[in-house]
Amino acid sequence: MGNIRVIGPRSSGKTTYLAALAYQPARNHHQNQNFQVHTLNDDTKQLAEKAENIIMEGASLEPTNNYVTTIDDLRVYSFQIEVKKGFSQDKINLVVRDYPGEIFEELEHGSSNPLHQEFMDECLAKDVTGCLILLTEWKQGTDRTYSRVLKRFIDQMDKHERSQDLRLAVVMSKCERGELWPGRLDPEIDLFDVHLPETKKTLQDAIPSKNLNFYALSTFGVLGRNNPRPNRVEEMGADGKNSFLRETNRWRPYGLISPLYWLSTGKRIKYES
Repeated sequence: MGNIRVIGPRSSGKTTYLAALAYQPARNHHQNQNFQVHTLNDDTKQLAEKAENIIMEGASLEPTNNYVTTIDDLRVYSFQIEVKKGFSQDKINLVVRDYPGEIFEELEHGSSNPLHQEFMDECLAKDVTGCLILLTEWKQGTDRTYSRVLKRFIDQMDKHERSQDLRLAVVMSKCERGELWPGRLDPEIDLFDVHLPETKKTLQDAIPSKNLNFYALSTFGVLGRNNPRPNRVEEMGADGKNSFLRETNRWRPYGLISPLYWLSTGKRIKYES
């Protein structure tokens, strides 16, 4: 299977999402029997070691250095995810360069920083099957901002000749929030049509429908079927807001694997909770 990239603005939950993936092998007794996650390189194994503190206690990784001059200075997280379907299984390769969220945001106005162009060249290389795009805000003006950023991203796709063969999974992250949780089952209609309609239209006007899907994702989940309060606590830290689990024994993330599986195979899975 081809490689997948993860992109998104600051505070969209990229690091926590990757930490949750890295932590799955340590949760064997809770693990979803339909998938298994394997960490493949040293950066990912180190992330797995820190994941428990990130998820359980809201600790932060060292901030990504925005002043590096080459992509080789940035961390790379590499996973192999085995998804079981009946008596067969598919393997997904997920390779993520830990780019600062500013790179995504500065697409709106362009940047002379050569690191940004290196990011685009790597993100849109021919061996990349798809991109997971994490979005999280809908306050006034955000829809228009996301739309402008994604127009620039689509322009880059055209320049790299990827506009017809790159899958995009556009995800509303942190969907454990009360305003979003009821819409998670049909996120295209109940989340993107409601909160980010201009962003959705921008994507649909440019991307073939077979290469575009919309998802909801919650790394923390909710407390239970009959208690849909977010299983997440936010506290202010030195680097801004930090989130961690409210009740660790009730941790049940939602939608971690589904968008990755579609990006890699072009097929959907329906059983992941």
